[in-house]
Amino acid sequence: MTKEELTKIVEEMLGEDENILLADGFEDAFIGVGRQFNTPFAIYDRGFCIDILLEDMSNEEAEEYFEYNVQGAYAGESTPVFVEMLKFNQEIKTK
Repeated sequence: MTKEELTKIVEEMLGEDENILLADGFEDAFIGVGRQFNTPFAIYDRGFCIDILLEDMSNEEAEEYFEYNVQGAYAGESTPVFVEMLKFNQEIKTK
């Protein structure tokens, strides 16, 4: 997905009165919009962000770059959130 496509989708979702800050280059890692105290913010899958960086960097470089330049960048109250996705056991246990 391109940045323009994601921006259009988010604008349609939020309406004219709200906007969020999107992380450049991580459009494919975008998973949704969260809210805290009625303030919307972009949510990204952290692991997928690292995978995107791995296209041009080693694992160590990608982790370091992401932690310092992306996750560590504060851009005000609309700073995006990067979620570490957990994998739970999906088995249903019966009595």
